[in-house]
Amino acid sequence: MPPQKTSSVTIRDVARYAGVSVATVSRVLNNKAFIAPNTHQRVEKAITDLNYVPRAAARSLSRNETNVIGLLLPEIGWDNFFPPMLQGIEAGCYETSFNLLIHSTSHVLPHSPAHHPIGEHNTDGLIVFTDALQDDEIVRLYQAGFPLVLLHRSPPKALSIPHVVFENKAGARKMTDHLIEVHGYRKIAFLAGPQHNEDARWRELGYRESLAAHGITFDPSLIRSGHFDEMIARQTMDAWLAEGFQADAIFAADDDSAYGAVHAVLDSGRQIPDEIPVVGFDDSPTSRLLLPPLTTVCAPIQQAGNKAAQLLGQLIRTGRAELEVLLPTELVVRRSCGCNS
Repeated sequence: MPPQKTSSVTIRDVARYAGVSVATVSRVLNNKAFIAPNTHQRVEKAITDLNYVPRAAARSLSRNETNVIGLLLPEIGWDNFFPPMLQGIEAGCYETSFNLLIHSTSHVLPHSPAHHPIGEHNTDGLIVFTDALQDDEIVRLYQAGFPLVLLHRSPPKALSIPHVVFENKAGARKMTDHLIEVHGYRKIAFLAGPQHNEDARWRELGYRESLAAHGITFDPSLIRSGHFDEMIARQTMDAWLAEGFQADAIFAADDDSAYGAVHAVLDSGRQIPDEIPVVGFDDSPTSRLLLPPLTTVCAPIQQAGNKAAQLLGQLIRTGRAELEVLLPTELVVRRSCGCNS
């Protein structure tokens, strides 16, 4: 039964009756941002049922924005990937006149009912990096009409959420093609990324597709996990080398794991690239400073962060934004693969 229809009905009463947030009711009242049709209908019905008429002052208050964008990360890392990504997001927020709040979800249990410190109550929208939010929470926010942009992951099936990703498969295929066609390597070890990471899956697929295109049978014994982590990759390669590593080259799925592989190879007394070539993916800022400089795939990390912030600002202000931004990757040839560049 709806609450009694009185002149004291507030926007919070409407939100409670419709089962949505106050921010969602505000967006319906002000025709701001995209609201899922069924959510829009529930709010309109609640307004009608409760005979809600916003007072001028309350209506003005409901139009207020936080001018804050939230960034959710599974963890805050300070490896070679995060600084340029954060610089890009910060620049995008500045360009769109938003402030930025950052929160790591690493200490929140996967199915915890606890609210995140940032979300609908204190931001105008969220950038969600990789798997910082469970799919069911992304679905809930989307259905509530809360602006979202996903960074380095695709949206759950059938949801039209703007997202920014790299051409990971194409980049990994270019790298594997180079190792096979230019250097004649056919037994290429692959240090894979995290199992459930979307970038990691596409990069491994590009590696496999290149092998198949060159008539090379995929050998699962040549894949081990580097986990996009320098220390894990180093431990993996230390163990692999101790067992008797037999491959023509090492393709690490990101530069951090490539750095770990480089240290392990050099610590074993072997030379790069003369005995074991090593290549990576991302072209992190320190890759050119290694000895020898790292052959890698340039992924526009800073540009991706910048674009995500710009898309979210556009979505908040207009209710519309480009659904998929696929940023190109480029092979960067240096000396660690055996080239003289």
